[in-house]
Amino acid sequence: MRKSILSLSLLSLSLTSCSTVLNHLPYVYKIDVNQGNMIDQAMIDQLRPNMTKRQVLYVMGSPMLVDFFHQNRWDYVYSSKKGGEEREQKTVSIFFENEQIKGIQGDFKPGAVPIIKPSVDKIVDVPKRDLEKTLWEMTTNWIGYDGSHDDVKKEVETAKPSAAIP
Repeated sequence: MRKSILSLSLLSLSLTSCSTVLNHLPYVYKIDVNQGNMIDQAMIDQLRPNMTKRQVLYVMGSPMLVDFFHQNRWDYVYSSKKGGEEREQKTVSIFFENEQIKGIQGDFKPGAVPIIKPSVDKIVDVPKRDLEKTLWEMTTNWIGYDGSHDDVKKEVETAKPSAAIP
C-alpha cells in the first residue's frame, strides 16, 4: 500500500515538475497570439458623438460581436498574449441610437481633442498613353515583328479551290 502511494506521489510530482521545467526553458521561442480587433487609443480618439455606423466601421473596422437582440450595441474585443506572459484583453462597447453613436464603454476613454491621422496617400503622375496603337501592336513593334507573314496567310486562304474533293 505504501509503495503504491509513494509511486503515485512520485508520478504526480514528476508530471508537475515537467510542466514547470518546460514552461521556463531558456532559448525556447514562444509565439505571440493576437485575437480579435486590434484596438488602440488613437482609434478611440477618432470617435465622436453622432458619428454614423458607417463612419465607425471606417475607423474601428467591423465589430467582433453584434448581438442579435441588441442591434444598437457593437462590441470590439482584442486579446493579446506575448511570449510567456499573461493574456491581456481589451474591450470596447459602442452604443448607437438612430444609427449614430450614443455612448462608448470599455477599457478606453475618448480623448478631449480629436486626432486626425495624416493621409499616407501619395499623388503619382501617370504619363499619357499612346492610344493610337494597341498593346499587341506596340509589343510586336518592340520585338521587330512587322506582320508581313499575315498577308501571305491571307493570300493562301483565298487561293484555295472552292470545289469539294470527291
